[in-house]
Amino acid sequence: MGTLRDLQFALQLKIEELRQRDTLIDELELELDTKDELIRRLQEELDRYRATVSLPGPSTVSGACSAQGEDQPRAKRKTVISEPFTLSPVTLAVVSHRSCDKSQASQRLIQAAFMKNDLLKNLSEGEIRGIITCMYPTTINQGCYVIQEGTKGAQAYVLEEGRLEVTKDGLKMLTVEPEDVFGELALLYNCTYTYSVSAQLDSKLWVIDRRSYQTVLTQRSLKCLSHSVELLSSVPFLQPLPQDVIMKMSDLMKEAHYTEGDYISRQGATGDTFYIISKGQVKVSEKRPGHEDQIVLFKLSEKQWFGEKALWGEDVRNANVIAAGEVTCLVIDRKTFKDVIDGLAFDCHHEMQQSHESRVELNKDPTLLSSSTLSDFHIISTLAVGEFGHIDLVRLKSNTKCLFAMRVLKKKLILSNGQREHILREGRILMEAHCPFIVRMYKTFIDSECLYILTEACLCGDLCSVLKEKGTLDECSTRFYTACVLEALNFLHSRGVIYRDLKPENVLLDEHGYAKLIGSRCLKRVEVGKKTWTFCGTPGYMAPEIILNKGHSLSADFWSLGIFVFELLSGGLAFSGSDPMKILTATIHGIDQIDLPNTISKSASSLIRKLCRTNPSERLGSLRNGVKDIEMHIWFEGFKWEGLCKRTLTPPVIPKVKSPSNTSTCGHYTKDSVELCTTWDNF
Repeated sequence: MGTLRDLQFALQLKIEELRQRDTLIDELELELDTKDELIRRLQEELDRYRATVSLPGPSTVSGACSAQGEDQPRAKRKTVISEPFTLSPVTLAVVSHRSCDKSQASQRLIQAAFMKNDLLKNLSEGEIRGIITCMYPTTINQGCYVIQEGTKGAQAYVLEEGRLEVTKDGLKMLTVEPEDVFGELALLYNCTYTYSVSAQLDSKLWVIDRRSYQTVLTQRSLKCLSHSVELLSSVPFLQPLPQDVIMKMSDLMKEAHYTEGDYISRQGATGDTFYIISKGQVKVSEKRPGHEDQIVLFKLSEKQWFGEKALWGEDVRNANVIAAGEVTCLVIDRKTFKDVIDGLAFDCHHEMQQSHESRVELNKDPTLLSSSTLSDFHIISTLAVGEFGHIDLVRLKSNTKCLFAMRVLKKKLILSNGQREHILREGRILMEAHCPFIVRMYKTFIDSECLYILTEACLCGDLCSVLKEKGTLDECSTRFYTACVLEALNFLHSRGVIYRDLKPENVLLDEHGYAKLIGSRCLKRVEVGKKTWTFCGTPGYMAPEIILNKGHSLSADFWSLGIFVFELLSGGLAFSGSDPMKILTATIHGIDQIDLPNTISKSASSLIRKLCRTNPSERLGSLRNGVKDIEMHIWFEGFKWEGLCKRTLTPPVIPKVKSPSNTSTCGHYTKDSVELCTTWDNF
C-alpha cells in the first residue's frame, strides 16, 4: 500500500497519459477527416470520368463539376493564401528577440546568396539588411534532413559551411554548396515541400522564418510609406489635398539618388519635375554675368523642396541645384502630377456606387428562402470536392424547380489550416454583394462540424472549361467576358473590396451565358488610401507587389485583369513554368519582358500592357478616371456597356442545360444541432 504522495503522483501520471492520448486522438481524427476528403475527391473524379465516357455531351452534373471553381482542386492553378498577418507590437518584439550577432564574413556570405536568388535579389538593401539581422544559425549533422519531401515548412535557408543534397522521389536532383539559398517559397506561404534536402557533410546554415520575413518587409514598407506621406504633407501647396490623394501621389513618386557634385538641375534648362529632399543636402547656386564662379545662394535639407513651378507649366530653371554629399530625392513629373490632381474633379467612387445601386433589383432574395432551414433542402448530387469540404447541388422540397449550390465546409479543416478569418471575411462581404455579375450568397447554416453556405447555382461551367474546349477565345467573346468581370470588380471596388483571385476557374456562366465571379477567401475590404500585405492569389495572376510584400490595394485586381485577357486570347499564361517560384519571379520581371503572341491584336496588347504596369498607381483603372479609362480604351470601342448592364446583349455562347430529374434525390442534411448562422461571429 503506497503513501498518499505516491498515489497522487501515480494519479498525475495517469492524467498526463490520458491528456496525451486525447491529443493523439484529435490528431488522428483530423488525419482521418483529411483522408476521407481525399477518398471522396478521388471517387468524384472517377464518377466524372465514367459519366464523361458513358454520356457524351454536356449534362447538368458534368457541366457543373467545375462550376463552383473555388473549391475544386486544379493542378498548378490552386489559390494560395498565407495565414492572416498583423504587424503588432507583440510580433515586432518576438522578431526583435530573434536577432542574432553575425560576423562580417557571415553577413557578406548571406548577402551574396540573396543577390544570386531570383526572388530575394529584388529586395532593397535595407530590406536585405533587416532580414539578415533576424536570421539565426543551425547545424545539421551528416546524413540528417533539413527538409523532407511532403512536409510543410515556414523557413528558408542559406548554407554557410558543408554540402547538402537535394532529392525528389529518391532521385538526386542537385547539390547545395555554400552561398546557396533554398526553401524560399516557404517565406511567402505555407507550401508543401516537393523535395528533400539532406546533409552530405556536417553543415552550418542560416535560417529565416516566414513570420520574421513578413514582419521586416511590412515594417519597412510602412516606414517608407509613412516617410513619403510625411514629406508630401509638409509641402504647403499640397496640404489641402485629401489623404487618399497624398497616398496615391506617394505611390507615384520615384526615388532618385545623387552623389557629391551631381547636378540635379541646371540653370537655363527647361524642367517638368518637382523634387522633395528625402535625405541629404543640396546647394542652390547661380552663375551671374561677369562672374566665372557660381555663387551659392543657399542650401536645402531634408523635407525641403524645389522645382515646384514645373508642375504648373514649362519651367526654365533659374539656378543650379547640386548634391552636397549623398542625396535622395522623391520626384514626380508634371504629367503624373496633373493626372492625380485632375482626378479630384471626377468622383469615381460616387459614380460606381450609383451605377450599381440600380442593378440590385435583379438579385433580390426569393421569398421562399426567407423561412427555410437546412432540412428543407434535398441533395441532388455533388458538384465538386475541395480543400475544406464539398459542394452539393440542392433544391427545396417545397419547390423542386429552384436549384441552389450548397457549400459544405468542415470547421475542423478550416481551423487547422488557419483560414477561419478568411472564410468569415468572405461571408460578410458576399452577403452584401447583390450584383448580377457576382454569384449570389443567400443564407448560411452551422452545426457542430460543418458550415453550410447556400448560393445560386451556375450550372453551365466555368470559363476555364470553355477555354480548355476551344483552346483560345476570339476577341468578341473575350471582350464580353472581360466586360462582365470588369463590372463585378467595379462593384466590389466601389465598396472598397479587393478580389485578388481573378482567373477563368473563378468565372462561371449562368443559364443565359453571362459571366459571374464566384466567392473567394482572398476577398478583403481595404480602407481608402490604405494597403494590405497578405500573400494570396494564384501564381501567374498575382501582381508583383503581392509577391514582393510591398503592400497592395485595389489596383492589384487590374494587373490580374490584364493577365485574364491575355489567357483568354492566347490560351496560356503570360508568366508560366513548371515551378511556382519560376512563375513568381517571371511576374516580378514584368510584362515588358514578355513577347505577346502575334495572334493578340495591337489594341488588345495595348490594353494588357497598360493593365500590367509594374507601378500599381500607373495601371489603367487606377488613374484619374478609374474604370472609365478601361471602358474607353480602344479595344472596347463600340462595345455596348449599357446593353451589358441591362442584359440585352447576346452572349458569345448560349448554354444548353439539362434539368436534373425531379423523381429522385440522393439524400438530405441532418436536422441535428443546425441553426441559422446570421452573424458569422459564432463560427
